[in-house]
Amino acid sequence: MTVWDDLVGQEKVSEVLAAAARDADALVTAVAADSPPPEASKMTHAWLFTGPPGAGRNQAARAFAAALQCVSPDRALGGVPGCGFCDGCHTTLVGTHADVSTVAAVGAEILVKDMRDTVRKSYTSPATGRWQIILVEDAERLNEKSANAVLKAVEEPAPRTVWLLCSPSIEDVLPTIRSRCRHLNLRTPSVDAVADMLVRREGIEPDVAAAAARATQGHVDRARRLATDPAARERRAAVLKLPLRDEVGACLRAAQELVDAAAEDARQLAEETDGKETEELKAALGAAQGGRLPRGTAGVMKDLEDMQKRRRTRTQRDSLDVALGDLTAFYRDVLALQLGSRVAIANGDAEDALERLARAGSPESTLRRIEAVAACREALDRNVAPLLAVEAMTMALRAG
Repeated sequence: MTVWDDLVGQEKVSEVLAAAARDADALVTAVAADSPPPEASKMTHAWLFTGPPGAGRNQAARAFAAALQCVSPDRALGGVPGCGFCDGCHTTLVGTHADVSTVAAVGAEILVKDMRDTVRKSYTSPATGRWQIILVEDAERLNEKSANAVLKAVEEPAPRTVWLLCSPSIEDVLPTIRSRCRHLNLRTPSVDAVADMLVRREGIEPDVAAAAARATQGHVDRARRLATDPAARERRAAVLKLPLRDEVGACLRAAQELVDAAAEDARQLAEETDGKETEELKAALGAAQGGRLPRGTAGVMKDLEDMQKRRRTRTQRDSLDVALGDLTAFYRDVLALQLGSRVAIANGDAEDALERLARAGSPESTLRRIEAVAACREALDRNVAPLLAVEAMTMALRAG
């Protein structure tokens, strides 16, 4: 199983990255042997991965990073970098490789203080690997200062440093940064490709895999979670009942339930990570088990608490975004039925509800409801209180 096997429905992208990894391997080998580098190379120092949610931008970037760090002995015999089994591939894929740094937005933005150490590290030579790799998972969340820090590093890179930036679209990245990157655009995988992956890689029953892939419309991560997590299926079923609530009190209760479920997701993540992070930082600062922190370290602990708070807020809003995506798909199916089309209905398990709403409303009212869901998403992006935004949406859905 190579590192490219995780890129569902991205055959052309895999071919480009595999060719670049081969040229990168030849370049490092030539330098180590003090030989002239290859004259023509498909490898470059900065890459920009774009594509819709669920297409696998981050997975493609990490698979490429693994191929660049591949140390499989088969390479000397003509094997392709990216075996998926060697130490370089494995540690990169699980996120523990010393020369692969990952930057992800904790809150709404990637702050310049979150980028300083990473930019500084980008100018150093690899410690154990073949390349120094910086993977920025949410490049669209770079603010002005952090983007300028990345720009300077991309303009004047170290010889063995590679930047991998991931963003929904090329327009989300500064023109000065994207002009220095090689751009790869990923497409949404087909429903059949995602279902096939779930059967092969996760051992899911074909009918369950097909239903999950169809419900998530090719979003690989959500399809995997829906197919493997009963709680995710229960939550989706609850969300799809929301359009059937037509009383004011029921709509407001539904809004509270959505927000509470998202808050519970954030709480569970905090339980898993916050305590461990806090204890590790205290130990690094020299505090004894259960003892007081040394003088002058309160500011460091406050920075960690602020980061954890931002992460909880983002987790809650990401969870709400999943529910809003399910609602959008539901009303899109209603609209398809109203317009006389049954092609590619995503929510086949809720067909009775779809038929009922299609008969009760008009295409115009369904479009207004889709716009209400989009308005809720925009309000959350503007940091409107989640409960207020969701309540406004549920009332708009009721009004039609």
